[in-house]
Amino acid sequence: MGANLSPLVRELHPSIGNTFKDNYVLEFLGLPPVHNENHLQKALVQHMKPFILELGKDFIFMGEEYRLQVGNQDFFIDLLFYHRGLSALVAFELKIGKFMPEYIGQINFYLEALDRDVKKPHENPSIGVPLCRDKDDEVVEYALSRNLSPTLIAQYQLQLPDKKLIQAKLHELYDYEEVLNWEVRQGGEL
Repeated sequence: MGANLSPLVRELHPSIGNTFKDNYVLEFLGLPPVHNENHLQKALVQHMKPFILELGKDFIFMGEEYRLQVGNQDFFIDLLFYHRGLSALVAFELKIGKFMPEYIGQINFYLEALDRDVKKPHENPSIGVPLCRDKDDEVVEYALSRNLSPTLIAQYQLQLPDKKLIQAKLHELYDYEEVLNWEVRQGGEL
């Protein structure tokens, strides 16, 4: 999970890799392959118990469309949680497409507002999670490399890959590994 974490989130929470996943399977939502962010958010709220089970232990749901007022404007975080083990607010911003670097600016703004106006003095800095349908790991790495907020990028999928496809990929990997081992035993170069 290393490439999907900002440097600050690693520093603040060294064991965070055990708390968040790179990929969440949301098969229980029953959403069609083509859906919008509103449908995704409503389905997650309707299925909050299985969603929290997918997230992992210690997450407490605080609200959907969580309102933040900055200046004379209202802004809304898609889903806000509190994580007991990390003692931190966790803002999930839902994106139905591929991760885009500008999502970092949006989540940073939300984290600043949460830390200034919502977070309690004894709590750790808030964590932002853009939850995207897809992501390019290299784009994520570049986007997070200079980011100063505790942020991580996660991906969701609506169903697990077909079991036969997984088995075929495992066989390919095993066969490839066997070829490499044979070449090493023969003194060949890789």
